Amino acid sequence: MTENPDDATALAGGPVAAGEHGYSAHKENYAKRLRRIEGQVRGIARMIDEDKYCIDILTQISAVNSALQSVALGLLDEHLNHCVTHAVASGGAEADAKLAEASAAIARLVRS
Repeated sequence: MTENPDDATALAGGPVAAGEHGYSAHKENYAKRLRRIEGQVRGIARMIDEDKYCIDILTQISAVNSALQSVALGLLDEHLNHCVTHAVASGGAEADAKLAEASAAIARLVRS
């Protein structure tokens, strides 16, 4: 259940039509990845039920954390490349709001 650090790049993609979310073109990829993570979490619960070795459980928890971080970075990249870029191109208060929102999201990710 280890994680590939390049998954964020694989999940992120090219341009999306206006009015859609940045991740819309890759929605199924994100959904598949999250289902895989969900399976990993169920596997961890099973490991606890089966009294597996602590370090093995912690290793799997680390893999899940890495997988979630990868999804988060992919979504952040999509948001910056789509939502924030469109807002900045429009300018004004919307641009300021999207930049502040992105900055807050980055801060939450850094703290987690």
